[in-house]
Amino acid sequence: MKLLAVEDARTRMLARTGSLSVETVPLARALGRVLAADIVATRDQPPFAASAMDGWALRAADTPGRLAIVGESAAGRAFAGQVGPGEAVRIFTGAPLPAGADAMVIQEEAVRDGAFVSVPATTAQHFIRPAGLDFRAGETLLRAGTRLDAWRLALAAAAGRGEVATWRRPRVAVLATGEEIVAPGGAVRPDQIYDSGSTALAALIASWGGEPNALAAAGDDEAAIAQAVGAAGGDLIVTIGGASVGDHDLVKPALARLGLQLEVESVAMRPGKPTWFGVLGDGRPVLGLPGNPASAMVCAELFLRPLLLALQGADPAWPLIGARTTRTIAASGAREAWLRARLDCRPSGELAVTPFEDQDSSLVHVFAAADSLIRRPAGAPAAEAGEVVETLPLQRF
Repeated sequence: MKLLAVEDARTRMLARTGSLSVETVPLARALGRVLAADIVATRDQPPFAASAMDGWALRAADTPGRLAIVGESAAGRAFAGQVGPGEAVRIFTGAPLPAGADAMVIQEEAVRDGAFVSVPATTAQHFIRPAGLDFRAGETLLRAGTRLDAWRLALAAAAGRGEVATWRRPRVAVLATGEEIVAPGGAVRPDQIYDSGSTALAALIASWGGEPNALAAAGDDEAAIAQAVGAAGGDLIVTIGGASVGDHDLVKPALARLGLQLEVESVAMRPGKPTWFGVLGDGRPVLGLPGNPASAMVCAELFLRPLLLALQGADPAWPLIGARTTRTIAASGAREAWLRARLDCRPSGELAVTPFEDQDSSLVHVFAAADSLIRRPAGAPAAEAGEVVETLPLQRF
């Protein structure tokens, strides 16, 4: 069994993964999707000089003074006339500045007397938002490859875009194998455990922009595994378990019936050595994850997330940062190690990371408490407390 370095394995996987097709979707359904084309402003925002407060629009040259009130300008109902010498217009927040006016006085500083208003001295452009303050026509607001969150959707909406061109969401079939697993809520024997891996993977896939399809567990049956994957469809297959070299590890032999060509046999990492990757005869890529749930989730963060981003035309890079470990970390040994950990921001603003003491690959409760992974290269010596270590933040609510 050939062991590949983590980065080499990731590179091979991405080399066999191309972007999906582009589709145009309404803005209301674009949350979490990745833009396939730049969004460029077609007009200034705001398209007119606007009031930043409620008050009075006027000419700065006429202040201080007692001015005649000649109209009103409200948001969506602009004053149609022009402000002349000695005149003022009642104006509300966000309303267009009337022609002829170059300043405003907020209502708290003015005194109205019937058809007149007395105002203090002010300067030109006081409390005025100029046209194009937010963005200008022709400006690139969002670039292709950007994943749309609520704030970016707001920017696209402000630019008047009712629909956007995005990469299609990847359809991902998830197959858990093994006679020992039972769906949560089902009847379980003393020698069985509940399937937590499928639940976690489906949630991660959805959070990364994919559409998960959890297949019925196939057990330790080579023909059943081949049948389930062959009928699944989708853009990517993810299997959990059956990835090692034991008598009950049947996934790779089963998929050989579907023309599986291996690109990655196993990875020199801890946890996650049994992780593999290949391509079926019909061109669908397959990522094989270890059966231990924590191992599967670590490897999903390192390999599945980049694959899904690549399918959507986004940058698959790991967002590694530096943080000071609060505990001594043992030497990593011959394989690259990824340790579950907690990130904290100290009062000084410096990031600190605390690895969990028990890194057993079967412990789901540790991963549930983790919000980051510490990366330790193969052959790295022990890291003393206070040393800066590479850290991968996890996307947690």
